Amino acid sequence: MRRSIVPLADRKKFLQKLKSRQKYFVGAGCKFWVFEESDLAGAFVEFIEADDPKTLAKALADASEQPAEAVRIYEEVDVD
Repeated sequence: MRRSIVPLADRKKFLQKLKSRQKYFVGAGCKFWVFEESDLAGAFVEFIEADDPKTLAKALADASEQPAEAVRIYEEVDVD
């Protein structure tokens, strides 16, 4: 998960960067989603997921512009 706050003047450029990131992660075998907060234009959250931790770890390690917290990998916990 990665959060970003983008000034409105930079939104279009940021969306182009997201398109590139999506292409990279999908090509690396991951799923990629981006959400923007309904009441705060420019507040984005990206989610990157893979079928296994190894694929996700490699994709994150090889990606450009990854903040430190983006290299954390979470696995689903069964709470039943």
